[in-house]
Formats: sequence, C-alpha cells, structure tokens
Amino acid sequence: MPHDKLRWGLLSTARINRALIPAIRASRRSELVAVASRSREQAEHYAREWNIPRAFGSYEAMLESDAVDVVYISLPNRLHAEWAIRALRAGKHVLCEKPIATRLDDMDAMIAAARESGRVLAEAFMYRHHPQTLKVKALVDSGAIGTPKLVRGAFTFTISRPNDVRLNPALDGGSLWDVGCYPVSYARLIFGREPLAVQGTAVIGASGVDETFLGLMRFGQDAFAQFDCGFRAPERMHIEVVGSEGVIVVPSPFKPSARETIYLGKSSTALEPVVVEGPEHLYLGEVEDMADAVLEGKPPRISLEDSRGNVQTLLALYRVAGVG
Repeated sequence: MPHDKLRWGLLSTARINRALIPAIRASRRSELVAVASRSREQAEHYAREWNIPRAFGSYEAMLESDAVDVVYISLPNRLHAEWAIRALRAGKHVLCEKPIATRLDDMDAMIAAARESGRVLAEAFMYRHHPQTLKVKALVDSGAIGTPKLVRGAFTFTISRPNDVRLNPALDGGSLWDVGCYPVSYARLIFGREPLAVQGTAVIGASGVDETFLGLMRFGQDAFAQFDCGFRAPERMHIEVVGSEGVIVVPSPFKPSARETIYLGKSSTALEPVVVEGPEHLYLGEVEDMADAVLEGKPPRISLEDSRGNVQTLLALYRVAGVG
C-alpha cells in the first residue's frame, strides 16, 4: 500500500451502511472517502447527508477510481458475488455483507477472483469479531463446560414493510439467508467443524420466501445444534451452549453492546455472570480486521473456507426443507 490508511468506498446506499460508517471513522487506519449509487443524484444526496467527500453515479465508476482501496458491498444478497468479483478484478479489497454468497459456484468464483487478484475478500459477520464471541469460544475450548453437546439459538424480528428487499425471492431474500445465518455460523464456530447432516422446515409466506425457518444440525454422534429464525415473530436473539459439564447462556449474541454479560455454570440453575467489555462501535472489529489483513498481511479472522462452509450449510438446510 502506498499509504498507511485504507480508503473505503461504499458500494450502495443501503441502510446497513449506517452501522459501518461510524466504525470506519473510529478507526485510526481507515477513512471513508466515497459512496456509489446507481444514480449520481442519489449518490450526491447520500454523500452530503453523511459528509462523504466523493460521490459516484455508478458502481463501475467507483471501481475504476484510484481513490478507493476497499469496497464495502451492502447490496441485496443475489448481487454480492457479481460485484465482489468485479471489485476484486478492479484491484479493490472487499468486505462483503453476509451472506457472502447464495450459491456455491458463486462462492468458488469469488475465492478464485480473490486469489488471482491478490486482494483481500472477507465476509462481514461483525459478531465474530466481538470480544464476547471470542470469550465464549475460549471458554468452550478451555473445557469450561466439558465437551460441547448442543447449541441452541434464535434470531427473529418482524418485517413490516411489504417491499422490503429481504422478502424478494428474485434477490435471494429469506429469513435463513438474512438472520438464520447467524445461529448456523455460531454453531459451526463452537463445534469447530462442519455438520454431518441437517434437517429443516420452512414456512413460505405470501412473499415467496421463507419467513420462518427451523433447523437442526448434527455435528457428531451426540453433538447437535437447533435454531429458529424468521420475520414474523418479535425480536429475539439468544444462544445457549450446553456441554457435558456445564452451560453458557448468551442473551445478546449477534448484536452485543460495548458491555455485555454472559452466564456460565454447571447447571441452568447455578449460572454466574461473566462481564465482557467490547468496542463502542459494534462493527469496528471487522473494519480493524480488514486493516490488519491489508496493511499488515494478517489472515482475516473469517477465512473464505469458513464462509464457504456456512454457505454450504445454509444451502443444505434449504434443500432438505424443499426450498429453492
């Protein structure tokens, strides 16, 4: 790199950008320099609103610019692979929102493009960088609850807008892709391997996508994970890790605050609080991880093989549920 700061460009004006912008600005090794939209008017309006120096009236224009080092892709799911590959081939590093891809051949093409270009490609699963997640993983790996036997999780909320992109089957909407990917990722992290078999049940709404999904994954002879996710229930987020000798309860696993409490004990009736301090900005971890990878040559915390495993598991769950 000819400079010691990563110059970030936002490829789209999606709502999720609001979470990443403060994190980029909080990083000493990053600066937000550009935003791109499908229209110059929209890009310029967004740039004024968020005090971003440069606005591009097309995604292609930003990829052609030498002013941007890293592109954050927050487009609808179906467009992730296309624009990640185009950005990599244009010489940009890429942080791509989860799910990084919705097809294995797309995932493999993205991995190939990253290797051929020599650029960093990483999936934006912000919870994986938070000290709370690292603490839970460390406790499990240290044997604090014995051998992990079961991971139970949930992530639901209610979508009220009928035109929400997450309800659009043409753009690979659906609750498993959008929020079910979190408990699936968490279970794979805890067990440290891929599931051997999966079962799934989907409730397809009038939208044509799964608006509720229930899943079961088997990681061994007596190692399982079960979860539910959806767009038609109140906001719920939790993880419980059950081991042969204890339990860890994580009340806020996917969007933790700067100070969170997890609970650890030998039984569900004898849990002790464990306080975990985190960054002020939830998304700062993935920004710093990109800076580590690009500026210092460290491997991203979430490897492309890890991301591929999550995509493969989600696709298997959809397949057994008869979706897609």
